[in-house]
Amino acid sequence: MNKPEKLNLKEWAAEDRPREKMKQKGAKALTNAELLAILIHTGNTEDSVVALTQKVMASCRNSLAQLGRLSVEELCSFKGIGEAKAITILAACELGRRRKEEEPVKREKISSSIDVYNYFYPRMVDLPTEECHVLFMNQAGIVIDSMRVSSGGVAMTAVDNRVVLREAFLRRASAIALCHNHPSGNASPSKPDDDLTRRLYGACKVVQIPLLDHIIFTDNGYYSYADEGKLE
Repeated sequence: MNKPEKLNLKEWAAEDRPREKMKQKGAKALTNAELLAILIHTGNTEDSVVALTQKVMASCRNSLAQLGRLSVEELCSFKGIGEAKAITILAACELGRRRKEEEPVKREKISSSIDVYNYFYPRMVDLPTEECHVLFMNQAGIVIDSMRVSSGGVAMTAVDNRVVLREAFLRRASAIALCHNHPSGNASPSKPDDDLTRRLYGACKVVQIPLLDHIIFTDNGYYSYADEGKLE
């Protein structure tokens, strides 16, 4: 009876290939062996890369802690793993160890207009021209990220709703807040400010990513559309 021919990784179903599987389903859907296979790329003449990494993990009882304790020489005892691949595996294990040791980053929580103002103060104080920034938050009001979406002259800066919403989708934000500065120091909203707020509020409502506030920033204070009941 002929021995079954080993399938090349490219001949596997797309959902069974580690890279494609990770792209489609996310890293958490992969086994330890599949994640390891992404690092070393290739197997040997007898084993696919996943079969090879399954053997490596089996020798460690599927324990990443034990894997990290192996030496380069021990990893090189597996056919298909040379020094470069062994070092890559141990480097990844060390990165995982260092990540575990790091202090978790405390992210800011936004629950009021003053929180938005205080968040942007160090970023926008003393700006000579207008800039518009967006704050992206999760459902709990925790800051995910912020970015500048436009900059302009001393009186007006244009904002593209499509850019704001695209960035919100990319960050999987559940809510956003807008903040732009008035270099003149006058926090009163202008008609273009009102128009911008109305347009963005409507666009956000359609895609169900609420605009929680629009802050007009000055170095000495701010105007909040939410606080003034003008967020619509």
